[in-house]
Amino acid sequence: MKEEEAFERSSVLTEEIAKIVERACRESTNCFGYGVWTHHILQVVKYAKLMARKLGADEEIVEIAALLHDYASVKDCSLVEDHHIRGAELAEEILRKYNCPTDRIEQVKLCILSHRGSKKMEKSTKESVCVADADSMAHFNYISSLFYLAFSIHRMNIDEANDWVMHKLERSWNKLSSEAKEMIKDKCEASKLLLHG
Repeated sequence: MKEEEAFERSSVLTEEIAKIVERACRESTNCFGYGVWTHHILQVVKYAKLMARKLGADEEIVEIAALLHDYASVKDCSLVEDHHIRGAELAEEILRKYNCPTDRIEQVKLCILSHRGSKKMEKSTKESVCVADADSMAHFNYISSLFYLAFSIHRMNIDEANDWVMHKLERSWNKLSSEAKEMIKDKCEASKLLLHG
C-alpha cells in the first residue's frame, strides 16, 4: 500500500508542477511565448523520462527537473543568462510548499543547475545526465522553435539565424551522452540536411 500512496503523491506533485509551469508559459510576461511549453518543455519531459528508463534513473526527479529546468527564464527574461541558478532556487521554493523531502529537492536542483550545455558543469548523477540530454534532444524535435528564438528574441537575419541554429544543434549534439546520441541520431542527420541545403 505504501508504494501506491507514494506513486499517487508523485503523480499529483508532477501534475501540480506542470500546471505551475504551463501557467507561467501562458503569461504575457513570458518573452518566449506559449510555444516554449509545447515545443520545448514538454519535449524535454518526454526525452528525460525516456532517458530515465534507459539509464535506470529516478523518473520522478527527472520529470520534475525537466518541467522546471527553464522556469526562471520563462518567469523573467532578464534571468536567461543565469536561469539554471535561479531555476534551482525557484524549484526549491516550489517543492518545499509541497513538503517534498530535502534530499529529493537537492536532486532536482542538481539537475537544473547542470542542464545547460553552455555552462561546463559535471553531471554527477544519472538524473542530471537525463535532464541535460533531454534539453539538447528537444532542440532536434522542433528546429522551428530555434528559428523563432533567432528571429523573435535575438533579432537575427536569415543568414545569422541559420548559422546560429546550426551551431546550437552542433553544441547540443556534442553535449549528449552516447545513449542519447543513439536515440536522436536520425533527427540530427535530418537537421544537417535541412540546414546545409
